[in-house]
Amino acid sequence: MSDTMAKPVHVVFPVGYHDLHHVSVNFQMNRFYNWVGDDSMLSEMRAAAAGVNDYPTFTKIFLDLGEKALAQGQALKGAYYLRLAEFFLFTNHPRKLAVRRRFVDLVLQYFDVPPSAYSRIPYQSKWLSAYRFSPDKPRGTLVVFGGFDSYIEEWLPAAMWWRDAGYDTVIFEGPGQGAVLEEALLPMTVHWEQPVKAVLDFYRLDDVTLMGFSLGGGLVVRAAAFEPRVKRVIAYDILSDLLDCFLQSAQHSARQQILGWLDSKNESAVNDFYRAAMSASLLADWAMQQGMHVSATQTPYEVLQFCRAYTTADISHLVRQDVLLLCGQEDHAVPVHQLPDQIATLTNVRSLTARLFTRAEQAQNHVQTGNMGLALRVMMEWLDSLDRSN
Repeated sequence: MSDTMAKPVHVVFPVGYHDLHHVSVNFQMNRFYNWVGDDSMLSEMRAAAAGVNDYPTFTKIFLDLGEKALAQGQALKGAYYLRLAEFFLFTNHPRKLAVRRRFVDLVLQYFDVPPSAYSRIPYQSKWLSAYRFSPDKPRGTLVVFGGFDSYIEEWLPAAMWWRDAGYDTVIFEGPGQGAVLEEALLPMTVHWEQPVKAVLDFYRLDDVTLMGFSLGGGLVVRAAAFEPRVKRVIAYDILSDLLDCFLQSAQHSARQQILGWLDSKNESAVNDFYRAAMSASLLADWAMQQGMHVSATQTPYEVLQFCRAYTTADISHLVRQDVLLLCGQEDHAVPVHQLPDQIATLTNVRSLTARLFTRAEQAQNHVQTGNMGLALRVMMEWLDSLDRSN
């Protein structure tokens, strides 16, 4: 067994998307429950958060639930409660980094990840954060990264699943993500081929499957367009236009007005609109605060102009690999029309497979929260089918 391979882990992903709160907070509750699978979390979260509609109270509730679970010896459950609490702490909160670090330490300990599995990869005078899990006789190499708000350690249950299925599995954080954002202080870049190149160079990898999840579903297309060592691409889920995602909850007339303000560089109108929206909506408030943090910008106007660059239409024709596109039919973060939009622009790929997940499968949500095990099996079956055809 390699020194970067922790002991085998039996990972089971639960099936079911549960009504625990209103749409945005409900997704986060389901998201972190899905990594644990302890059904007691459902009743605990539903009862504790009933009627709560402000972030400080959410944070206190989930910190308390985390401490209770840890005191009872439920390490994984406690860790993800802490992550759920930390999710609602904005970047300037004095407790954010400490809670983040505790979550990371707890999940690394739970999955018995040895220090040798971790690397800080040199990048533009700073570093990227990466883990590698290598079985003795790998059947292939998978390189994975996240998106707009994830920590890659959050994805460890899935990384263990891939490793135990026989894949040399590298998971990493690039600019604007996790430790690279919070500790190395590198904001997001649209030129995602650059961090991917650094990771492939560092580990001396070739012939890899590259997967990006959430916003990573758009970044993975941008990276594959310029990195020939990537042979297979998984967009989990698709995200072909970040500005479209930011504007999807706006009424059509408001959306057109915002786009007009952006075109005419009417900064004050955009900022006034979003200040009102942020005061009225938890989701709008969180998304814009996170957007400013990730992009190192100061205003809603600057965030939306930043988002404009995060499209795939202009570079999709350069992608020549085998591509798998995943999409949730009721994704609250990514409009479903982005699936046919992305398909239409991938005109030169070696092969193209698309999978739309539905409510009947409990996988209709963003990154198939509710049935992530199904999404992972679809990916595995796709890779197997490529192996058989070669």
